[in-house]
Parts: sequence; C-alpha cells; structure tokens
Amino acid sequence: MARTTSTHSHRHGGTDDGTATVEELHVTIAQRLRGDGLRYTGSRRKVVEVLAATDRPLTLPEILDRADGLAQSSAYRNLTELITAGVVHRIVSGDEFSHFELAEDLTSHHHHLVCTRCGRVTDFTVDDELEAALDAALDAAARRQGFEPEHHRLDVGGRCANCR
Repeated sequence: MARTTSTHSHRHGGTDDGTATVEELHVTIAQRLRGDGLRYTGSRRKVVEVLAATDRPLTLPEILDRADGLAQSSAYRNLTELITAGVVHRIVSGDEFSHFELAEDLTSHHHHLVCTRCGRVTDFTVDDELEAALDAALDAAARRQGFEPEHHRLDVGGRCANCR
C-alpha cells in the first residue's frame, strides 16, 4: 500500500515538515471542488480553516463553536459536499456525533484513538518502521482474501484518560 506522505504533522501551519501551507491547501481544495462542479464558497473555506487548525477530528458542534457566524444547516450541507468531493473524511465513533477531518491526502498519514465511552477521536502516528510493518501485515492479510489494498486507516477503540 502506498502512503500519501511520510510526514506526521496534521496541522497546516508551515512547510518545515513538508506539509502544505494553508494557502496552498486552499488552492488545492478549490481545484478539487471545481472538478466536482462546486465553488469554494466562504462557508466551505471557513469549515476547511477550522479543520486545518486542529490536531484532531472535530464534531459538528465543535466546528460550529470555532467557525464564527456559520449556521448549523450551512455547516452540515458544506461538510456533506466536502465529503463527496474528497476534501473531508467522516469518522463515526461510539457517541452520537460523527467527527470530521481533512482528507488524509491533504494532511498526512495518521491513525485514530476512538473512545468507546465518550466518542472522542484523537489522531496518532507511529514511527516509520512500525508504519512499514503495519503496511506489510495489512497488505498480506488483504491479499490472502483476494483484495488489492490501496491504503489503510487504523482506528483503535478503547477508553480515553477522562473515561477510565
């Protein structure tokens, strides 16, 4: 399986670690949306900026708290369109809310810790050696089933420090 990038940063503040700047991110997303016949509106940009500024997936209420003046109906509609365009990824956890983050090809490869009690989702990375071993093991398991893997996402379920 080919990973999209070897960096482990989830934020978009600079280029020291190889991630795109926020402005480069906006250009890429605008092009992707245009390819799907969508405009990169101010509301969509606001959602993207909130997701780019965080180090973990957010729920809709968390996005609304951080995006001044964005209506819930507008945020939900824009999230749905951003998901369809491959800009945002939805993570379903054990709580009543989905969590949202920028698609991995716009950020960096990472995994999730998902609290089975409160539903909080936290990003984590592993070192390159362990990532390569995971990649090889998952690739072998998938191929034994006749499946050709393209990438992997690993969600680890358990209880966060607040819920233990």
